[in-house]
Amino acid sequence: MKIEIMEKDSKIYVAGHRGMVGSAIMRELQRQGYTNIITRTHKELDLCRQEAVEAFFAEEKPEFVFLAAAKVGGIIANERHLADFMYDNMILEMNVIHAAWKNGCKKLEFLGSSCIYPRMAPQPMTESCLLTGELEKTNEAYALAKISGLKYCEFLNRQYGTDYISVMPTNLYGPNDNYHPEHSHVLPALIRRFHEAKMSGAKSVTCWGTGSPLREFLYVDDLANLCVFLMNNYSGNETVNAGTGKELSIKELTELVAKVVGYEGQIEWDSTRPDGTPRKLLDVSKATALGWTYKTELEDGIRLAYDDFLNNPMRAER
Repeated sequence: MKIEIMEKDSKIYVAGHRGMVGSAIMRELQRQGYTNIITRTHKELDLCRQEAVEAFFAEEKPEFVFLAAAKVGGIIANERHLADFMYDNMILEMNVIHAAWKNGCKKLEFLGSSCIYPRMAPQPMTESCLLTGELEKTNEAYALAKISGLKYCEFLNRQYGTDYISVMPTNLYGPNDNYHPEHSHVLPALIRRFHEAKMSGAKSVTCWGTGSPLREFLYVDDLANLCVFLMNNYSGNETVNAGTGKELSIKELTELVAKVVGYEGQIEWDSTRPDGTPRKLLDVSKATALGWTYKTELEDGIRLAYDDFLNNPMRAER
């Protein structure tokens, strides 16, 4: 199959352009000189409404689509809102992918999550381990929705010869992250918690779990660079993992965030709280073989993320 290449004036739709991933893709496209990017806010276009999505695609006819829109959250949000996470994500992605196909979109890139892989998958996790075991229960609903999206892309390719690809990022962080005390992921949650502890002079901070799970983190602008790279350099039914290939324990991450934020109190652990999946490391050899590698080391990225938190007080309130 001939790989479709985005021209600088190609009509490109970024779904979810205000989110962390979508806004990073916008920055990367603009940095590389793409000039014909279209967006819609949630108020302008509710992706969960099929009729509205189909009308948008019929009118705008985007040639390339980055599907970065999603309903996301950390362990608490995923556990409390199982039905919402499954319904919203499945509906919006199906609406966008289907409308893109109906309107002759040249290429679509679907953004998923490493939570699609089995809880006890062999480490590091290769793309081929998808659907080989049971999912992690704490984010099963979100994972099932994302698996449905990537499989729909695969099935369209097989049935209709489309060129729709999927990218599965590891844990992401960076500008435009969500720092909500209940709905955020681990790294932004730690940034907020240690910042507030520093400001209040708290002598200790209690973190969830044991600190033993191992995690991998990718700076969101590095992901965006890979997304644009793959749009121009990859076609295939199998997803592509996006990560660094490096991991550290949650305890080590916590100490690193405390160091960057400048919190000098005690860190305590509440082992009655869930740890989540024991280890999540992606095999990134496919992306590496295609000629891509990450650029931002974790401590540097955390400093950039903390600057974003400090300079965007409205985001800290979400």
